[in-house]
Amino acid sequence: MSSGQRRALLASPAENAREAEALLRSQYDFVPLEEADMVIALGGDGFMLQTLHHMLEHRRILPVFGMNRGTVGFLMNEWRRDVLNERIEKAKSFKVNPLRMTVDTVDGEQFSIPAINEVSLLRETRQTAKLVVQVNGRTMLPELVCDGVLVATPAGSTAYNLSAQGPILPLGSGMIALTPISPFRPRRWRGAILPEKMSVRFEVLDPVKRPVSAVADQREVRDVARVEVTIDRGTPLTLLFDPEHALDDRIAMEQFIS
Repeated sequence: MSSGQRRALLASPAENAREAEALLRSQYDFVPLEEADMVIALGGDGFMLQTLHHMLEHRRILPVFGMNRGTVGFLMNEWRRDVLNERIEKAKSFKVNPLRMTVDTVDGEQFSIPAINEVSLLRETRQTAKLVVQVNGRTMLPELVCDGVLVATPAGSTAYNLSAQGPILPLGSGMIALTPISPFRPRRWRGAILPEKMSVRFEVLDPVKRPVSAVADQREVRDVARVEVTIDRGTPLTLLFDPEHALDDRIAMEQFIS
């Protein structure tokens, strides 16, 4: 990654992110986002996801080097104001293919929304959700009774997926995780690991009595009737990391954190 590229600087509204932005602007040159070749993002994982979704929506995909001014910062590098040019020059790039969630609602509306971490289906009321689970058009579970279910990418496998007892997927594995949330029936089903080329489809049984919402990262659609999840290979995202703090190593090491 050439340090001579034109960079845009974006910061979350958080006070410490704005303070970091002011420090960097006093030390380095930046251009407006529409003129940039790459992006420096200051904030937490939520802000990184917002930045990536903004690029997907506007169909202008740029490499992103994030620095953590949030809490967890799993998708971010360590915050430092010095040697930024050198860090960008040595940065290791990772391609991340987002998911694409296609939703049909009970009222007949349809939405198509990308997700970098996961797509999750969640019950809206005290009633459990009842779902049909299909993989590549084949019914694998005629009735999954649960609080919800999610499909996660390797980049998102250490987030909500891991909290739901799902597997950690190595970056570049070409796999996705299908993980139930508090499953009641089938009692022993704990999810599946699928090749990312496969599509996953959910049909909501009795969606009026047992309403279900679908969430792609941070965007929610309520009262869904069916949801299809596929990998979107047409819009790969590029994340940049310091070599000593690279995303693939970080995901692998999560398996040893107690």
